[in-house]
Amino acid sequence: MTELEVGNLMYDVFVLIIQLAGPLLVISMFVGVLIAILQAATQIHEQTITFVPKLLVIGIILVFGGGQMLRALQDFTIRVFDMI
Repeated sequence: MTELEVGNLMYDVFVLIIQLAGPLLVISMFVGVLIAILQAATQIHEQTITFVPKLLVIGIILVFGGGQMLRALQDFTIRVFDMI
């Protein structure tokens, strides 16, 4: 394996990480900001109010997008094993 192949592989790993974790992080951050705004407006400051909706949104994303995420990870793993 040459240095160029290793560099390309590392680039592909970072792209895959962004593709898999990016939507979950961005949407959970958006939900967290929305909840923080609602808490500031209503003066309710309980920890479970912020945790449960984020967990539910992440679960919904995984239910609908988990198959595609798994396929992307499988394709990458197969590609890495083919390089060996």
